[in-house]
Amino acid sequence: MEPLATNHNGATPGATPIRASSRPTFLMCPPRHYEVNYVINPWMAGNVHRSSRHEATRQWEELARALGEFAQVELVEPQPGSPDMVFTANAGLVRNGIVALSSFQHKERQGEEPHFRRWFSESGFAVRDIPRVTPFEGEGDALFEADGSRLWAGYGLRTREASHKQLTELWGVEVVSLRLVDPRFYHLDTCFCPLSNGDVMYFPGAFDSVSIGKIEMHYAKSKRICVSEEDALLFACNAVNVGKTILLNEVSQELCARLEARGFQIIQLDMTEFLKAGGAAKCLVLRLSN
Repeated sequence: MEPLATNHNGATPGATPIRASSRPTFLMCPPRHYEVNYVINPWMAGNVHRSSRHEATRQWEELARALGEFAQVELVEPQPGSPDMVFTANAGLVRNGIVALSSFQHKERQGEEPHFRRWFSESGFAVRDIPRVTPFEGEGDALFEADGSRLWAGYGLRTREASHKQLTELWGVEVVSLRLVDPRFYHLDTCFCPLSNGDVMYFPGAFDSVSIGKIEMHYAKSKRICVSEEDALLFACNAVNVGKTILLNEVSQELCARLEARGFQIIQLDMTEFLKAGGAAKCLVLRLSN
């Protein structure tokens, strides 16, 4: 696959304006500067300078190609000194043409913020800031139900619960706060995935008991897909779901069969280079359309 070209604001040339597109639209960032050169989560420990940019590029292009079959892919230009910018899910949270721009907890990622701010501004989004005193890490820690009726928001490891009040005010939506307790699952999208048919895929071990109670209260047992620790560590919940298609890292055949039994088409992709930094398919994309 040839790398996707970008225009002045990072969009694919000739693309339909983002909010006018009839296709789901996602933001990605080529891994031109991707590497593991610091440690801000347990996955990075032991992997410093052990990633292959060549392999990462191949894996990223496979994801971009697969996603491009049924969605529009916009690109933001990668920037030197921001190796984790490839994980665009953490750039912010988008809904109805508004982006709540992330305020990263770790200084290693704070340099990404002005680059994403510029891209969103030039692309016509209304940019809203989350104060530094209440860190918020975008769609990595905030996931809408498929119908937009509810926002699930993680906190405890990267995002502060206090930031959730601002999300409620921005979109006037019910926000359900979930506390993350396992450092391996430091963002909500590593362990929780609302699906288009109203089901949810999640790893219970990532949450405290109160949060598990909230999930069980909102989802009937028949709608809950609890993944094993083995699949959770393969980032099974870090999946991109569009309609009846789910793109995710290579996981167990048992889990794939369960998802297929619910009517989903499963596309497994090799995301091993990104696992070294604590990310997989979902971390590499940010949904721009409702």
